[in-house]
Amino acid sequence: MTVYVDDAVHLWRGRRWAHLMADTLDELHAMAERLDIPRRVFQNKTSGAHYDVPSELRERAIELGAMAISRHTDRDRVRAVIARAKAQGRGEHP
Repeated sequence: MTVYVDDAVHLWRGRRWAHLMADTLDELHAMAERLDIPRRVFQNKTSGAHYDVPSELRERAIELGAMAISRHTDRDRVRAVIARAKAQGRGEHP
């Protein structure tokens, strides 16, 4: 099982943001906890189960074992991770 963090590409409020996703919700929430991200910022919308993380937390997540994935070079893997995140968001088992 794996936790993933994509490129910090989304600009919002002057910062770059990435998506923290995982193969399971338990892994996702555990990594968020290790990063001191409060559960209240968990997102489970049309983009799937994830946390938005600023670029500096992206680097920390990688240090803690998250797999860096790129929307530019790992397109198939990113699609698969997002599909699992969406399935989790709908309460399905990936």
